[in-house]
Amino acid sequence: MQGHLDRILTTHVGSLPRTVEVLDAMKAKLTCGEYNEESYEAAISAGVKDIVSKQAELGIDVVTDGEMSKSGFFTYIEERMAGFEPRRDEPFKMFEAEINAFPEYYAEYFERAMMGGQVVKMFPMYCVGPVSYKGQEALKRDIDNLKGALQDVDVEGAFVPATAPAGVGYNEYYNTEEEFAEAVAEALREEYEAIVEAGFLLQIDDPFLCDIFVDPNLDEKGMDTKANTYIEAINHSIRNIPEEKIRFHTCYGINEGPRIYEAPGDLIAKYMLKIKAGSYSFEAANARHEHEYHVWEDLKLPEGRALIPGVITHASNIVEHPELIAERLIRYAERVGRENVLAGGDCGFSSQACYHTEVHPTVIWAKFEAMAEGARIATQKLWK
Repeated sequence: MQGHLDRILTTHVGSLPRTVEVLDAMKAKLTCGEYNEESYEAAISAGVKDIVSKQAELGIDVVTDGEMSKSGFFTYIEERMAGFEPRRDEPFKMFEAEINAFPEYYAEYFERAMMGGQVVKMFPMYCVGPVSYKGQEALKRDIDNLKGALQDVDVEGAFVPATAPAGVGYNEYYNTEEEFAEAVAEALREEYEAIVEAGFLLQIDDPFLCDIFVDPNLDEKGMDTKANTYIEAINHSIRNIPEEKIRFHTCYGINEGPRIYEAPGDLIAKYMLKIKAGSYSFEAANARHEHEYHVWEDLKLPEGRALIPGVITHASNIVEHPELIAERLIRYAERVGRENVLAGGDCGFSSQACYHTEVHPTVIWAKFEAMAEGARIATQKLWK
C-alpha cells in the first residue's frame, strides 16, 4: 500500500531543475567539451543532496533525486542501453497533430520555451542490434547519491524514475514490434529490480502510452494493439517485483500549449490499470484534464492500489491555491477512498535538462509548499 491510513502524502513526478554546476559539466561532457569526470560526479552528488533536502524542507513526503544525472530520455538510452545508435542530425517527431494545428505557436514555443537553454538537443534513437543493459555504473551512482542524501532528511520514502520500454527508440533490428518490446523490457528489468533491491520505489515513466492514442499513422485497432504490446512488455519487466514497490507515471509530453489533441482520461485510465503497479500518477491539474476525476465514478480502482493525481501543474507559473489543491484531492478521495490518494504533480518540472525551466525554480518551490498545505487541509477534512 502506497497511500496512508492517517493522512494524504505528498510526492511529485521526479525531474527538477539541475544545478548550474551540473548543467555546465553535463553540457561539456555531451558536446565533447572540456570537463573533469571527478568534478562532474561531485557536482551531481552535491546537487542530489541539495534537491533532496529542498523537497523535505518544502513538505514532500516521498522524494527523489530530481533526475539530477539525466539530461533527458534520449541520452539516458544512449548511456544505459546497448544496441542503439543516435541520429543527431535527424529531427525528432512529436506532437504532430498539435504542431500541424498550431504551427506558428509551436515554432515559437520550441525555440523560446520548451527547448530554450537545453543542454543537448533531442534526437531519435534507433535499435540496430541486440538490446542489452549497460547502465550498471550510472545506476549505482544514482542509487548511492540518493541513499547518501536521505541520511540527512526525515521523509516517508523515496522513489527512482526509470523509462518505460516504449520510450527507448525505433526498431530497425528485430523482426516484429513485439520482439523488440520484449527485448527492451528484459534489458530494463535489470535496472528496475536493482532500484527496488536498493530499497526504493520504482517509478516507470511512460509519457509514450498517451502518444499512442494520437498517432495519425494508427487506426483504433492499431492503437489498441500497440498499447497492449507495451503494457505486456512492462508487466514482463516487473514480473519479479511486488506491485506495492512500483509507481507508474504517464503524461502528455507537452507543457504549455493549446493541447487539444490529447487522448481523454477515461481511455488512458482503462489501459493504465492493466499495468501491475501499486500506484498511478497522471495529469489532473491543468485545464485540459482537471475534469477527468469523473472517470473514477465509473472505473473501479483495484484493491490495494492508489492514485497520484496531479494537483499542481508544470504547464503554468501560477501557484495553485492550497484550498483548490485540497478540493482536487477530496474529489479523488470521495471516489476511490482517502487512503488510496497521494498528492502529486502533472509531470516533471525539467524532463530535459535545461538552463531555463518553463516554470521558474522559485515558483516550483512555492507550488510544493502549496501542495503540502493543500494535503494538510484535505487531511483535516477527510479524517475529521
